[in-house]
Amino acid sequence: MKAIILAAGRGSRMKDLTEACPKCLVKLRGRPLLAWQLEALRQAGINDIALVTGYKREMLAGFGLTEFHNPRWHQTQMLASLACAEPWLLQEPCIVSYSDIFYEHAGVESLMQTPAELAVTYDLNWLAQWTQRFGDPLLDAETFRLHADGTLAEIGNKPQALNQIEGQYMGLLRFTPPAWQRVNSLVEKLPPPERDRLHMTGLLQKLIEQGQMPIAAIPYLQAWGEVDTEQDLIVHENILSGK
Repeated sequence: MKAIILAAGRGSRMKDLTEACPKCLVKLRGRPLLAWQLEALRQAGINDIALVTGYKREMLAGFGLTEFHNPRWHQTQMLASLACAEPWLLQEPCIVSYSDIFYEHAGVESLMQTPAELAVTYDLNWLAQWTQRFGDPLLDAETFRLHADGTLAEIGNKPQALNQIEGQYMGLLRFTPPAWQRVNSLVEKLPPPERDRLHMTGLLQKLIEQGQMPIAAIPYLQAWGEVDTEQDLIVHENILSGK
C-alpha cells in the first residue's frame, strides 16, 4: 500500500510561521509536522510515500519522497492537489494524509485493514480538543453524522448544535482505485471553477448525496491533532506533554 501526503498549501493562518517554509515543516515539539506523519506511516509498514507539493516545493526535496506537484496550488483546494497523484490512486489502495496533522500508526493500520473502498478516520473524543482550541467548539467544528451501520451520513456542514457532531474528521483517509474512479465520475460533471474550490469534506458530502458508494468511518482514540494556527501549536504542545 502507498501513502500520499497533501502538502501543497501555504497555511496562511499560520502567518509568519509559514513565511519561510511550507506548513508541513512547522515544528511541533522540535520536529516538523511532516516527520510525525512519516513516522506513523512507516511504523504502519508503508514506505512508498509521495508528497503533493506546491508552496516552496524546493524545501521538501531533501526528504527523498516521490513528488507530485500542483502548479496551481495557490488557485485550488485539496481535491485538485490529490488529483495530481492520480497515477498512484488508480494503481492500488492509498492512504491519504493532510500535512498539517499528527497521529499515531494505529490510525493508519485501521485504514489499511478495512475492506471498504473508501474510508475515513474520525476522532470520537473530539470535544475536549476543540474546546481547548476554540473555547466554543461550534466555532470551527463541522457536522459528522453516522448511519447505524457505521458509514458516513453527513460531513463538513456548519453545525447548529453538538448533537450534530458524532466525531471530527481528521484528514486521514484511504482511497482504493474503484473509489477514485467514482470520484472522477462525479468530478468530471462539475464546472472547472467548482472543481478548483472543492475541499475534501465537500467531495465526501457529494459522494454521500450521490448514494452509490458507502464511506466507512473508523473511530480513532489515540493522540492526534490538527495545526491551523500558532495557538494550535501551544495547545498540542501542552496536550502531548501531559499538561
